[in-house]
Parts: sequence; structure tokens; C-alpha cells
Amino acid sequence: MPIKPRISQAWERLRQQNGRALIPYITAGDPTLETTRRFIFALEEAGADMIELGVPFSDPMADGPTIQRASERALAGNVSLSDVLNLVREVRKKTEIPIILFGYYNPFFIYGTKRLASDARRAGVDGILAVDLPPEEAGELKTFTDQAGIDLIFLLAPTSTEERMRLIASHASGFIYYVSVTGVTGARSTLDKDIERYVKQIRTFSSLPVGVGFGISTPDQAKRIIRFADAVIVGSALIKVIEANIKSPHLVQRAAHFIRELKQAMV
Repeated sequence: MPIKPRISQAWERLRQQNGRALIPYITAGDPTLETTRRFIFALEEAGADMIELGVPFSDPMADGPTIQRASERALAGNVSLSDVLNLVREVRKKTEIPIILFGYYNPFFIYGTKRLASDARRAGVDGILAVDLPPEEAGELKTFTDQAGIDLIFLLAPTSTEERMRLIASHASGFIYYVSVTGVTGARSTLDKDIERYVKQIRTFSSLPVGVGFGISTPDQAKRIIRFADAVIVGSALIKVIEANIKSPHLVQRAAHFIRELKQAMV
């Protein structure tokens, strides 16, 4: 019996409310798994509609220095993929917010694609995004995620051709993640002026919602993106807040405050 389609339900709820999604990214285990658990509840209360939960990896080639350091902190605590799945299982006792595992294919492959899909389903994971897994090589994982009722999410970038957009559209589920910049993750002071044009182009190939991430760091940027996209995805800017307050007793509240400001700008 498939898991409840939480991602689809979230989009339906947002459509009924004429709203847009805010999807924060946090690295599981940064600074601890217990803090990550608290983050999930606090970010949901602050307005997050879904959560991207990063699986720590030793060679995060698509990530800039901010998220690399988050992975290093988590790995210093020996956080594994199994730990991340156990964390999701634990928070599922108290929340139905959609959770997307965000990571690299190597840990997923070593864990075993069939086992991953099965264990992720039982834990309550709703989506998986493997940054370095192109659709041409995703057939094995997609077979098992489809069977488990888990959305497999893919990336598009400013360099993506129409042929690539068409290919991704035929493989993706849940939503399409548009990477707004070339290069690695990281907060930017300015955004590409052509993002809207690319998002409109993606829509000609797919009816799936389109989320925009990589580089969004301020309420004004979120407000701009939400005029034409279905979701704002924020990672490095939130991790910077976490890093700056990592020893503060108010760490969780300050991270939630940042997300609340973004969400308010999107209304």
C-alpha cells in the first residue's frame, strides 16, 4: 500500500489557498540529530511547506563552502544515511510535513537502491533528490521509488537545453527543481534576470510545479521568485544562520525567524 502522497497533498492545499511553497534545506546532523529534529518542527511552524533534509556526504561537489561545512560538522558526529532515516521515522510521530532526502548517489547506491526505497517508505520519506544522478542513469532507483510511492525529483539549470527539459519532464515527479545559477550552491546578492524566462520554458514541457533554488537568500529575492515560480527553495542562507548561531541557546528560534521572514514576504 503506497504511502500517503504528502507532496501532492501539499501542492493541492497551496493551490486552494492561492499560495506558493517555501522549502528550506537543512543538513541532517548539523549540528546534531536532536537539533535537526527540533529544526523540522520549528521550521514547519514558521511557515515551511516541505523540508529538504540533506544526507551528509564527504564529497559534496555541487555544494558551496557553507553546505560543505554543514556536511563536515554532521560527518564529525558520524551521521549516516541510516541515522537520517531513523530521524525521519521519529519526527513522523508528530508531523506530516513532506520530507525530501537531498543528497548524492554514492551513499544511496552503497545503501542499496531497493533497500533505500523500502526503508525510506517505512520511515515516511516523500521524495528523493540525488544531485549527481541524471535521468539516463536513474532507472534502477526510479523503479523502486515508483513502487514505494516516493517522488524522484530532478534538477534543471540555466544550461539545460529544450531536449533536456523534455527528458527531465518525462522522468520527474513531485516537482521540478530549477537551479537558478550555474556553479555550486550558495547565497547570492543578485539573481539571474532570466530565471522567469527559464521557468516559463520549463512549463511548456511539464505540468509539474517548478521550484527555484540555489542562491536565494533574502525576503526580497523570495518575493521576486514567487511571482512566477511555485516554490522558493532556500539552503545556504539558512545554513549560514545556523552556522552563525551554532553555539547559541536560541539557535532553533533564530533559524525559524529567518524562515518566517521569507514566508511573510511570499504572501
